[in-house]
Amino acid sequence: MTHVSDPKAPRVALVGATGAVGHTLIELIETRGLRHRDIRLAASARSAGRTLKVDGLTRTVEDLTGFDFTDVDLAFFSAGTSVSQEWAPKAAAQGALVIDNTNAFRMDPDTPLIVPQVNAHTVTGRPVSGIIANPNCSTIPLVRLLGTVEERWGIRQVVVSTYQAASGQGQHGIEELQEGSEVALHDPDAELPSERFRPALAFNVVPFIDRLLESGFTLEEQKMLQESRKILGLPHLDVTTTCVRVPVVNCHSEAVWVEAAAPVDRAELVERLAALPEVTVHDRHTPGAFPTPLTAGDPDHVHVGRIRVAPHNPRGFWLWLVADNLRIGAALNAVQIAENILERELL
Repeated sequence: MTHVSDPKAPRVALVGATGAVGHTLIELIETRGLRHRDIRLAASARSAGRTLKVDGLTRTVEDLTGFDFTDVDLAFFSAGTSVSQEWAPKAAAQGALVIDNTNAFRMDPDTPLIVPQVNAHTVTGRPVSGIIANPNCSTIPLVRLLGTVEERWGIRQVVVSTYQAASGQGQHGIEELQEGSEVALHDPDAELPSERFRPALAFNVVPFIDRLLESGFTLEEQKMLQESRKILGLPHLDVTTTCVRVPVVNCHSEAVWVEAAAPVDRAELVERLAALPEVTVHDRHTPGAFPTPLTAGDPDHVHVGRIRVAPHNPRGFWLWLVADNLRIGAALNAVQIAENILERELL
């Protein structure tokens, strides 16, 4: 039971509690034992009134409109960028420390962008904005691996192709993929649902996520560049990405090419990656082994395989990584931010 009477335990609010990330946050708060003396759930008007169980207690989801944050110490926001833009500053102004899971504040200079295993040390007190940003779901597992490479060999360039699951668009994205797949199996020529994904995702691969920028890249691709630079403290880091949506329910995958500043020894690279917290290297002992979204294993680990140093360029190597985007890429990172803040008594 994580609900306690200890007056030092925080009063928590979950905004977006009824969504896919919200449900995962509740599960992690329970299973990881994030202590709290009160927890309130909030969502948009269409979801208000629903009931959810937290620690065995039934909670009613409150309408975010008019929600009072003055009795909240820690607020998790996972209800979309527009909601965070409007409500997160209000929550912070009323005294809550906000951990925001959207793109709204990631590049704000007054808002730290945190992956606890990489740069938790950059938070030394309450941020000026009152908000800590959770990075993009594909950025988080990437930077958790790049830090040790930069430290040992330096990085010249990173080229990434992502293979992002339907759950990146929340529960509605999962349902659209499932519905479209069923329709296509019965009638390959039928028009498939495509509200969340255009064109339809079922039995398809869509190399376009978020909106198109003037550069020709998408916002999702730009996020990975600018967020990696901010998290790693490398303002000139060269990262270029193609972000692709694939017909997988959950877990994002990435093919990553890294060109280091010095020749890389594969055995040393494998051992350095394996030594990282909550990272599983599948081909550490079994040559050629690799994770997949269906077979990776522990959903709280970043899974790595197909580690190859290029024979023609010993400074360059490939990685294949898989991570649960609802956990590693969203809710787990947010909870770990909270755990770190509470452990260091910064709240």
